[in-house]
Amino acid sequence: MQNDVRDLPAGNTDGLHRFLGGSPLAVAFRLILLSILVGVVLAAIGFDPWNILHSIRMLFQRIWDFGFDAVNWAWRYFLLGAVIVVPIWLLSRLFGTPRGR
Repeated sequence: MQNDVRDLPAGNTDGLHRFLGGSPLAVAFRLILLSILVGVVLAAIGFDPWNILHSIRMLFQRIWDFGFDAVNWAWRYFLLGAVIVVPIWLLSRLFGTPRGR
């Protein structure tokens, strides 16, 4: 079909309307209303925005610390094993039977 609406390029407002799921003003109003409602519910059960942000920061801090604790843990066991393994390997290379080449 010629000049079908689907064939025409979308205007700026059409793309924005499609992305937001409605007009920008209506979407902003719904988001504000929903944010207030969720804020009231969270305040009623004792949540605080700063508490949530602090908890998120502590989560990343613990993941960071856990990562370095894991490296420290692996390094200690590596050193403990290397004290035994490396000298045995070195002695076996020095006094081992020569391989045919």
